[in-house]
Amino acid sequence: MSSVPIAQDAARGRAESRVPMVDVVVVGILLVGAVLMMMPFVWMFSTSLRDAGESFSIPPRWLPTRIHFENYRAVMDQLPFVQFAINSLKIATVITLGQLATCSLAAFAFARLRFPGRDLLFIVLLSSLMVPIQVTIIPIFILIRLLGLLDTHESIIVPSLVSAFGVFLLRQFFLTIPSELEDAARIDGAGFFTIFRRIFLPLAGPALSTLAIFAFNFHWNEFFRPLLFLSNWEQMTLPVGLTILRGYMGTGNISAIMAGISLAILPVLILFLVAQRYLIEGITLTGLKG
Repeated sequence: MSSVPIAQDAARGRAESRVPMVDVVVVGILLVGAVLMMMPFVWMFSTSLRDAGESFSIPPRWLPTRIHFENYRAVMDQLPFVQFAINSLKIATVITLGQLATCSLAAFAFARLRFPGRDLLFIVLLSSLMVPIQVTIIPIFILIRLLGLLDTHESIIVPSLVSAFGVFLLRQFFLTIPSELEDAARIDGAGFFTIFRRIFLPLAGPALSTLAIFAFNFHWNEFFRPLLFLSNWEQMTLPVGLTILRGYMGTGNISAIMAGISLAILPVLILFLVAQRYLIEGITLTGLKG
């Protein structure tokens, strides 16, 4: 008699251990998508290590027949890569830190403070996300020229110290923080800035990390504004500087171009690998009302 329940428990355990077919299909689709997304990067790194003529071979080869590290040496010889990288790192880092400060303060005000016109002002702020930079670039350029910031890093940094997307992202995260924590701090005599600094900022680590990754990645790769505002090669950023490798009428070494791009994406790739846990956590928690 006792063997029957044991057999039933074993059968139930085997049924529960089976992976649903839907999960298998979803994982398979995700794996296919991951492979498709990695293929351009694999091709880029492979091209950076091959001879230029081999890049146009038919049928195309995924792996180089002989590794050419001199393509990376050509990048260093043809342009001041280190100087361009330092300029891009300076601009992206300062903008990222500035956005973390300004966006967190504005997000706290929109999420927790009550003042006339708060919701209307927030809607106006969000509506600015629908306006592309190309629409406002002419008045911005005129203003930068009148301020004497043209051909300086400040012309890129100053207009980007505030981000409407960053304010929205952090506001949605601050809304998930229980109001009981804020009420308890007020009972203890804490002011708004103390509540922001002692409660909200420590809890907003995932959201701040997410914003930092987005901001650094965008401004590290930004091409449009540096192309318009910077003309001195000593101030040039890496994305614009890499255009030198194209050569006249696009006759440059395609392998050297891919080598330069491979070096340019390494900082962003390292940043993502280090902070991917915070990125996923920040995206997951943002917008959930707790």
